[in-house]
Amino acid sequence: MQGFSKLTKGQRRQFHEEGYLIIRNALDEASISRLIEAGDRIIATDERFNRYQTSAYYDGFRNCITMDDAFIPLLTQASTLPLVLQLLGANLQLSTSHLIYRHPDPAGTADSIRRPGWHRDGGGISGDLGAANFPRLGLKCAFYLTDLSEPNSGVTMLAPGSNQLSERIDIPEGETDPVNALEPLLNPGDCVIFEYRTWHAGAPNFTARTRKAVMIGYCYRWLKPMDFVRQDEAFLEKLTEIEKYLAGEEVDDTKEFQPGGGYNPLKAWCREYGVEPVRQGA
Repeated sequence: MQGFSKLTKGQRRQFHEEGYLIIRNALDEASISRLIEAGDRIIATDERFNRYQTSAYYDGFRNCITMDDAFIPLLTQASTLPLVLQLLGANLQLSTSHLIYRHPDPAGTADSIRRPGWHRDGGGISGDLGAANFPRLGLKCAFYLTDLSEPNSGVTMLAPGSNQLSERIDIPEGETDPVNALEPLLNPGDCVIFEYRTWHAGAPNFTARTRKAVMIGYCYRWLKPMDFVRQDEAFLEKLTEIEKYLAGEEVDDTKEFQPGGGYNPLKAWCREYGVEPVRQGA
């Protein structure tokens, strides 16, 4: 990870109040091309392990970071990870890496279609703790690789402020979306950072293009990742120290018990750049 993207007061306030940020031009053209080439090749296979395919129009793979080296740099993407550290702190790990292809909907599809429907992330957190007790535990960096500059292009819709809800989101009777639903218009390489609690859904794709995206999720280190228990050794051998740490590995060979969890290279990076994460609600 190189460089340091300073989180502005406005960005911090927006993320706290609305649950999302849009980062323009988070990826350059060369990175986009590599990711599309890798994604196209993987989606074209018959592989079923970790495949997440809900219909002919929504396809993808979880833990995709292990499936092609093109995905690995997203772990420490300089345009996004420094912002994540300033929002959540440095005690983090990868929670999910999700390649998602949203194919065009067939003619005659109702504009009320949502693939997937409105939901929060975080696995069983709401079920175990209840919506009223769901704290900010993680977020996703959604990197979009294709042109989503027009409505109904298959983008991820958001409900600003829904991260603050202590109950299910309200969708008026007879309507498809909450009243403040946002359909962001994005260019290839843009990234949307949104927290687990922010309600979101997949817009229709009435274009002739497949919407292609990779979502990298981060959570606190004391949570169980969604996609894996422990990554394969062959994959870990490819990674830098920070990448290994984010993949859930310990990089400190000290044998004694350490209450603080031992050496954390993300904290070392924060010290190098003078990054001091603000506690939630501060």
